[in-house]
Amino acid sequence: MSTNTKHRLALRIRELRKKYGYTQEKLAELADIDYKHIQLLEGKHPSNTRIDTLEKLAKAFKMSLSEFLNIE
Repeated sequence: MSTNTKHRLALRIRELRKKYGYTQEKLAELADIDYKHIQLLEGKHPSNTRIDTLEKLAKAFKMSLSEFLNIE
């Protein structure tokens, strides 16, 4: 995953999380992943992300993976 893609994904996660009114802890709970992983995903140097993690995040936002990945 390129640095630009990781950065855009980080912005998308943060944008959706704030739109839904979720804290990082709440999103982690809904997605069944550790909240420290959310911190890494939203950080200045986001880590690579597995597809199953992306699917869990999309489910937490009650949207399809393609809607979730709508990063422009």
